[in-house]
Amino acid sequence: MCGIAGWIDYNRNLRDYESTINKMTKTLVRRGPDDQGVFLKKNVCLMHRRLIVIDPENGRQPMTLEKGNTSYTIVYNGELYNTNELRDELLTFGYCFRGHSDTEVLLTAFIHWGESCLEKLNGIYAFGVWDGTSETLFLARDRMGVKPLFFYTYPDGIIFGSEIKTLLANPLVKPWVDNDGLKEIFLLGPGRTSGKGIIKDVSELKPGEFLTFEKKTGCKIKKYWSLKACEHTDDVRTTVEKTRFLITDAVERQLVSDVPLCCFLSGGLDSSIISKIASEKYLSDNKGVLHTYSVNYIDNQQYFVKNIFQPNSDEEYIQIMANDIGSQHHEVLLDNEDLEKHLSDAVLARDLPGMADVDSSLLLFCKEIKKKFTVAVSGECADEIFGGYPWYHNKDILFKDTFPWSQSLDLRRNILKPGLLTDGEEYVKQLYSDTINNTDTLPSDGELEVRMRQMFMLNLYWFMQTLLDRKDRMSMFSGLEVRIPFCDHRLVEYAYNMPWDIKSLYGREKGIVREAMKGILPDEIIWRKKSPYPKTHNPKYLNAVKSSLQKILNDFDSPLLQLINRQKVQEIIDSDGKALSMPWYGQLMTGAQLMAYLIQVDIWMRTYKIEII
Repeated sequence: MCGIAGWIDYNRNLRDYESTINKMTKTLVRRGPDDQGVFLKKNVCLMHRRLIVIDPENGRQPMTLEKGNTSYTIVYNGELYNTNELRDELLTFGYCFRGHSDTEVLLTAFIHWGESCLEKLNGIYAFGVWDGTSETLFLARDRMGVKPLFFYTYPDGIIFGSEIKTLLANPLVKPWVDNDGLKEIFLLGPGRTSGKGIIKDVSELKPGEFLTFEKKTGCKIKKYWSLKACEHTDDVRTTVEKTRFLITDAVERQLVSDVPLCCFLSGGLDSSIISKIASEKYLSDNKGVLHTYSVNYIDNQQYFVKNIFQPNSDEEYIQIMANDIGSQHHEVLLDNEDLEKHLSDAVLARDLPGMADVDSSLLLFCKEIKKKFTVAVSGECADEIFGGYPWYHNKDILFKDTFPWSQSLDLRRNILKPGLLTDGEEYVKQLYSDTINNTDTLPSDGELEVRMRQMFMLNLYWFMQTLLDRKDRMSMFSGLEVRIPFCDHRLVEYAYNMPWDIKSLYGREKGIVREAMKGILPDEIIWRKKSPYPKTHNPKYLNAVKSSLQKILNDFDSPLLQLINRQKVQEIIDSDGKALSMPWYGQLMTGAQLMAYLIQVDIWMRTYKIEII
């Protein structure tokens, strides 16, 4: 995993902009602490910071290969999980390889197949290739959007990078936020519209898209992958077997590494599946004992109270799994006040206000893991594709004509200054409608199947993207690579076309996955009710965010005050967040998280010198 950046300008000599290039490269140091490289010609600069995972000697970037009279140079962030198959196929066409890095295989695949190489890739990636003869830039992003890629275009030029801060390091990109940007922050945040970078004129290459940029035609974007509806012809038994195979194969492919690797283990179904498969693979390959990690908070058990979203805590189930697989398990215990202190680091990692302590806790968790490991494997995204969230199973929510994790804008509007974002309702509704209308269905689909496909799309392109943003930014902030096997596109495609009565076998969330793992995982894990990412219940955290937000309200120089209704926010502080009748984003983000989110908005505006235009 790495950080990438580039600057193409057909009218400037980029050799004269060494200072800007150095600033852009420095923004990526945390993503790639092990090595750096720059490819610089008159009109093109490609920048790379490397986190070494595979082939230290032969995987250095930017990497240049030649075919005929043309040179091709790549900067690449990601991992290919079918590297060996691609290499073997390319060998039959007469290519040879100097090492075993996936970078060399990817660049060779592009040289041979061009843009069609994307159809052959199994992995997570964001990469750019410069064709030295045609002076054309090619950018691409993986199907699920696991790896980030932002860009900014202007006449005769394009700037791109793994993170927004990389673009802002170039003086051509201004930290300006317009009305639409504010709608994203306050009406959709911590989610955001795929393709939007919040900063004015900063865009994001969407999942499953590629971009070409050349002098004559400028910027062109095409979609190379999308979910297509097709008939599911497998019976239940075959579906169970194929689901088991696809999950197992995805996990085993993602265990390849030349550096130490571990697994996240929460005691939930998804992380337990991954840890079980990984431990058995390690045993068969004589790789020794698998290390697993979980996160908790000081005195959390003392304050834990069961609710509909979090019916039980994780500790008992983590121990069951650690014993079952014989892993060397590590519990990372976080200080509650540190969660608040690191809200600022979480903003710096994401370049935007995010999921509050849900972000900062992951950041601190990854920081601790990085002390011993460079790669981790995690269980995110199973809930999105296999129907794990409560809103898939509650008919009152399921058919509501809105985003299920944020069912009302009333709270969000109330905390804003009167008259601000008055057309926000239409903005959000249009984005929801666009997603629904782009859902591919079959004529034979009944009302429930159509809605479940729509929910799949909403979760895949909205809620899941928020979690993938979180996982990439918080982990890479410490130079830790985290892989997500449930994002394997083969598994996603299969799940999309699985009838709901099979997917929800036994009337359970992720029922098909539970059935596929019977006899493999302990029964206590198989039938455990879904429990979300562990959050703190300790009042020390609540008190810390209340205190920080109060200081912001009392600071008349705070940029946040120009946007919020101070009286309404004060009511939230005074009620300990109980003024909120329900979570305002997903299951985890309640009163304390809303206060922390507003703190993060203030940090973001100050740190990035945001100007509202």
